[in-house]
Amino acid sequence: MQRGKRKSAEIAPTESAVPDVLAPGLDVVFCGINPGRVSAAAHAHFANPRNDFWRLLNDAGFTARLLEPNEQFELLEHGIGATNAAARTTPGSSDLRRADFAGAADRLRHIAGELRPRGIAFVGKEAYRGTFGERADHGSQNRTLGDAGLFVLPSTSPANAAVPYAARLGWFRALKEWLEPVERIAVRALVLDEKQRALLVKFQDEAGQVWWTTPGGGIDEGEDLEPALRRELAEELGLDDFELGSELWTREHVFAWRRVIHRQRERIWLVEIPGHEPTPRVDLAAELVVDVRWWTPDELEVTTETLVPQRLPALLRDLRENGPPAEAFDAGV
Repeated sequence: MQRGKRKSAEIAPTESAVPDVLAPGLDVVFCGINPGRVSAAAHAHFANPRNDFWRLLNDAGFTARLLEPNEQFELLEHGIGATNAAARTTPGSSDLRRADFAGAADRLRHIAGELRPRGIAFVGKEAYRGTFGERADHGSQNRTLGDAGLFVLPSTSPANAAVPYAARLGWFRALKEWLEPVERIAVRALVLDEKQRALLVKFQDEAGQVWWTTPGGGIDEGEDLEPALRRELAEELGLDDFELGSELWTREHVFAWRRVIHRQRERIWLVEIPGHEPTPRVDLAAELVVDVRWWTPDELEVTTETLVPQRLPALLRDLRENGPPAEAFDAGV
């Protein structure tokens, strides 16, 4: 989809001869391995005239017309960014050293956290391997960087002649389809006890990323909101006996989960109970939940753990001081 004009955003400037093409809220950031000599001379990504990157973008429907490398900042109008895993210019990727990728994963994680693209697409398996030190197959990956999904494409370099153009185009088209989020409706509860402690669940994904959030989950097909929430609280917490309070917040969140990009629309209700010892009735580990516990208001105010929503301490403060809102409002990411 064509976007309005965007300004490029600089993240962790490097000494690369090729500038980053970045902005907030992109659909995808393409990550090459490093600048070759032709790209360095042109100060543009994939500038070798025998590199198929720009033609593949156009043929896969990412751009409305075939862009030239010197038009790289027009990518932002299409929701597309570009960067490299390594900054040093070399004649070929085989000339890179392990040290050239130092900090690459942290830098991309910063891009994902600050600019929030839906996905990061590595142009070639070696760009991914250099960044994370592990091999990957083509396609979507279990690993994520924050909410951003990761996808590995075949290299578009002329040195990758073993992969025919039609096969590379197939992967670019698969990426475009993968970037379209799957819609998901979810219900959650802010469970508070008489001490104003909040009962939160802890997720830890395959890459070790951790976050705490309110209990709840997705609605099954044909299920109504309240029965879905009661089912989720019974399964996750062993909580059956409660009155459903006011609807507090809504939240829309685009994120990658187990190789799929979701757009989750959440509705979050207040549930107040005297107290409860969480006793899950399902295998929470299968959903990557590794802990469930009560948090005091003071603990939430000072924690360095990732909380979801990010403004949870401030939202709870407002709730204590002013009571439930007259109408549910957007709690943010």
